[in-house]
Amino acid sequence: MERRGLIIVHTGDGKGKTTAALGLAIRAFGAGLKVLILQFIKGNRRSGELTALEILGIEVRQLGLGFITEENFHEQKKSARAAFEIARQEILSGAWDLIILDEINYAVKFGLLGAKEISELIKIRPPQMHLVFTGRDALPELIDAADLVTEMKLIRHPFKKGVPAQAGIEF
Repeated sequence: MERRGLIIVHTGDGKGKTTAALGLAIRAFGAGLKVLILQFIKGNRRSGELTALEILGIEVRQLGLGFITEENFHEQKKSARAAFEIARQEILSGAWDLIILDEINYAVKFGLLGAKEISELIKIRPPQMHLVFTGRDALPELIDAADLVTEMKLIRHPFKKGVPAQAGIEF
């Protein structure tokens, strides 16, 4: 079967963007594809999915610094730029069949990266490589370039009722 690399976007204000991408990573890995997950914002926080992916042998690199604040914006920008360079190198390497750029849309939304960087990653992608972009507020240009776009829509969230984040569900 001919493989054609797809550009996939998971966006929207609802939960499940990263979770859907990680499910796709597991499916791809199970089908024999080489998978890399690069997390642009998340960093230094262990979560259930990281433990499971590590057991499976799926490579995840947390390249971010966590939540973005005014106090850490400059460092976050440097971190996002370094993550972009790593993504660029890994895409050009041709070593992967699927690369997930987790929360890269947030990096753009908050001004850590720009539309130019997103366009570059799409342009340099080998034709058989799948690229997944996650995070709220995907750029219209990214949505236009994508083969598959899914918008997660928030209808209800337990946090609004004062329920704290739940292990195994939120992290």
